[in-house]
Amino acid sequence: MEPQLPRIAVIYATAQGSTCEIAEFIAESLRARGATVELADVEHAPDLTRFDAVVLGSAVHDMALLPNVDGYVHHHIEELNAVPVWLFSVGAGPALRGPIGRRIAAHVPKKIAALRDTIHPVGYAAFAGHYERVGVSLAARTLYRLMGGGRYGDLRDWHAIIGWTTSIARTLRLPQPLSTPTHP
Repeated sequence: MEPQLPRIAVIYATAQGSTCEIAEFIAESLRARGATVELADVEHAPDLTRFDAVVLGSAVHDMALLPNVDGYVHHHIEELNAVPVWLFSVGAGPALRGPIGRRIAAHVPKKIAALRDTIHPVGYAAFAGHYERVGVSLAARTLYRLMGGGRYGDLRDWHAIIGWTTSIARTLRLPQPLSTPTHP
């Protein structure tokens, strides 16, 4: 008898869509390995007692995960601590370069670290998202450049996202993928 593959909830909160697209890619990648995966935004998250693992992602604003993720984690702390959890964040920080930018990118902001430490995830990753110049003040654009921001637009590192998703699959002992999902 073949072992039953895990049931995984991929839950996310997005502000402008980057986090949603990363969550969709993670969900599709885990499905391609045979896992049963349910993808939902945090406002419509399923009952966690039905799952063997959770992947939780959020956009980063003001050096914190979105408020609805913070509330979700605190409301569901017992369920999250009962299964393996992976946490990811999406913001501009991981795209920073240069000596100052790399130090900033390597630092996990205090609010994110505190939330991360309440659920003790198996893994945490910070990914870059979209950072558009339109609608961003001159002061914010200048600060972005000074901290090592090189360009605007889609800054996601899909190789890093694929690698992180592969590590989740290995930890859950999922088989090799039957197909290769493509990213946006």
